[in-house]
Amino acid sequence: MSSIEINKDTYLMWYEQMLLMRKFEEKAGQLYGQQKIRGFCHLYIGQEAVLAGAMSVIKQEDSMITAYRDHAHALAKGVTPNAVMAELYGKATGCSKGKGGSMHMFDKEKHFYGGHGIVGGQVPLGAGIAFAEKYKGTEFVNIAYMGDGAVRQGALTETFNMAALWKLPVIFVCENNGYAMGTSVERTTIQTDIYKLGLPYGIPSQAVDGMDPAAVHVAMDEAVQRARSGEGPTFLEMRTYRYKGHSMSDPQKYRTKEELESYKAKDPIEITKQVIVKEGYADEKWFEEIDAKIKAIVEESVKFSEESPWPEASELYTDVYVQADYPYIRD
Repeated sequence: MSSIEINKDTYLMWYEQMLLMRKFEEKAGQLYGQQKIRGFCHLYIGQEAVLAGAMSVIKQEDSMITAYRDHAHALAKGVTPNAVMAELYGKATGCSKGKGGSMHMFDKEKHFYGGHGIVGGQVPLGAGIAFAEKYKGTEFVNIAYMGDGAVRQGALTETFNMAALWKLPVIFVCENNGYAMGTSVERTTIQTDIYKLGLPYGIPSQAVDGMDPAAVHVAMDEAVQRARSGEGPTFLEMRTYRYKGHSMSDPQKYRTKEELESYKAKDPIEITKQVIVKEGYADEKWFEEIDAKIKAIVEESVKFSEESPWPEASELYTDVYVQADYPYIRD
């Protein structure tokens, strides 16, 4: 049982949050096709429940770190759609000043620490952030997200060992969408129950239905309580699915249409809507109003990004070193 009640407000919040993630990502995909957004672009469509269920548990001061499929994580953590879209555009008004792009979103004020392009590179960093919270004596936790491909990096086992030994307030979350790029979990690991990788380190670990925000909420609540009380890390395998390819350049030849459709039947947004309707939490007018609200927010983010300036060339020399007057050789 969750210590934080799941009620009408929770479901309405989940629906609105997930709809924003979905509509934002759909627009990002459209803009990428128009070459408004360039470089790499990894969409989160289908996995929204993993974030929505966590946001109804954690505090604003709790931190988050993730891999390069990070637009929705930034939105969930409170980074404005304008700042996220402008970053995708590479504009100066982006959350990383236009220098990070799709894979390197960052917002210190929102306690969102990336967006990391190196597979698994964020895992030890998440433990480091948790170590800092413990060292400072706060009650705050870090959530370190990773894909199923990242669990086969050596950094994971080293981090698990240290996090368990020092009882760090970190929750490791594997967003297992079944494929590391285009390679299925079954073809890359002998242990397909990924959550079991945490057990040899004495880390409480479990598999969670990542298509259901309520299931995510309950599992995350238990993990957060453990971390806040000084009991150490938890490892959660969120079994989810992405409806789009690994990136915008992915032809998706490694999976069948039947498999994709079977997961679309479990769409977290539609499942949440069904609960809201069944319980009488909202009527059709509310859904129409929320849809219009989200559409307007996304369109405003595009307008904001289109009208925003490009970074100045001088920005190449900022945010590299702490020393403000670092003596760069510029000639």
